Amino acid sequence: MWDFDVLVVGSGPGGQKAAIAAAKLERRVAVVERRNMIGGVCINTGTIPSKTLREAVLHLTGLNQRGMYGQSYRVKDEITAADLGIRTQHVVGREVDVIRSQLSRNHVALLHGLGHFVDPHTVAVVDDKGQELKVTAEKIIIATGTKPARPASVEFDEHTIIDSDGILHLRDVPDSMVVVGAGVIGIEYASMFAALGTKVTVVERRERMLDFCDLEIVEALKYHLRDLAVTFWFGETVAAVEKRSRGALTVLESGKKIPAETVMYSAGREGMTGALALENAGLVADGRGRIGVDEHYRTAAEHIYAVGDVIGFPSLAATSMEQGRIAAHHACGEPLPGIHHLQPIGIYTIPEISFIGRTEEDLTHSHVPFEVGIARYRELARGQIIGDTYGMLKLLVSPESRALLGVHVFGTGATELLHIGQAVMGCGGTVDYLVDAVFNYPTLAESYKVAALDAANKLRRVARFEL
Repeated sequence: MWDFDVLVVGSGPGGQKAAIAAAKLERRVAVVERRNMIGGVCINTGTIPSKTLREAVLHLTGLNQRGMYGQSYRVKDEITAADLGIRTQHVVGREVDVIRSQLSRNHVALLHGLGHFVDPHTVAVVDDKGQELKVTAEKIIIATGTKPARPASVEFDEHTIIDSDGILHLRDVPDSMVVVGAGVIGIEYASMFAALGTKVTVVERRERMLDFCDLEIVEALKYHLRDLAVTFWFGETVAAVEKRSRGALTVLESGKKIPAETVMYSAGREGMTGALALENAGLVADGRGRIGVDEHYRTAAEHIYAVGDVIGFPSLAATSMEQGRIAAHHACGEPLPGIHHLQPIGIYTIPEISFIGRTEEDLTHSHVPFEVGIARYRELARGQIIGDTYGMLKLLVSPESRALLGVHVFGTGATELLHIGQAVMGCGGTVDYLVDAVFNYPTLAESYKVAALDAANKLRRVARFEL
């Protein structure tokens, strides 16, 4: 007799949803998590704190209102780390309470401590006092998440030289910062600190940033960040970071030297599997600590599943939640269809980027014809009301079927606005639905109609030439 039908190791988005889904299927479920990490990395050091920090920055700097009230407009002249931290701590505390309540309401046992495998069906849970509890389970779901990757050559000190976790513990808002790595996390934090007035320099070894995004959207973001005095060094590799009394000196392989008060490394993330003793369960992680899974999120051990960031791409909280639900149902013998192939991507820079479907570059490379429809926020009454004159929405439309091939949004509310396009694409709708639809006025959602009309008019013009 097993202690539990399903044991989930980790309480992040994937672990939460897996545990609750299994509980809804009337299984005996437990979650293993450290006492101070309920909600996992997502709630405590990742998604929720960083997005809350972003909202605090936008509010306190008054950045979005400067187009209306002038560049000198501020809600608070001197913004401190404490000002930013208050809001973050409040939201994190509330979210932890919500998660505890959900687990309790669904009769999911919460086992406090770090878990590791003793054998394929047994996990030992060691609490913060060193006491060990061994529990057995018929099915086990690993949802331990990731941590920032730290190059061995860099001496992190949690104040001058930090990773993305260290951002949340800064004692002061730095006057200058070097961000190493122009991936999603690096660019999100670069934009936040630039908005605060920090002189930010971004170093990236690739020739462009966010290369999975639409190039026009990325160029719009880059232009906006340069307007916030962000300096970019692309095609550059960091040779060394030397700590000095006034901060750190970043030395590039090209010979350039960049002095800054703080250096933040954003060198990717690695799975938190090192302490799991996976070998006792017959499993092996790759060099980045990630676990391989099949289409049902089942590992090489048929009764053990893995979900969320610990399995790699796309490493998004939203997809992790769905992976957890799907894995739990399969583990409980009630399999679900896989995740829909259309998955939205949201990047919480200032301003936001969000997209779904294919990019112009991808379609062109694949020799797939398309037409473009664009709406700019400055053409919308709502855009003028909220002071966003730089935002834009772009539709990529098939000339043959008139279906939406991609939706790309840059500007205020991009991550929310995208879901209209997602719904139309998911339901097999065409650009004509958006042309004929009536949207509330004044709204940013109206941008769909404007962009759809733009695309439809272009398609009509081409059709007339072909007569």
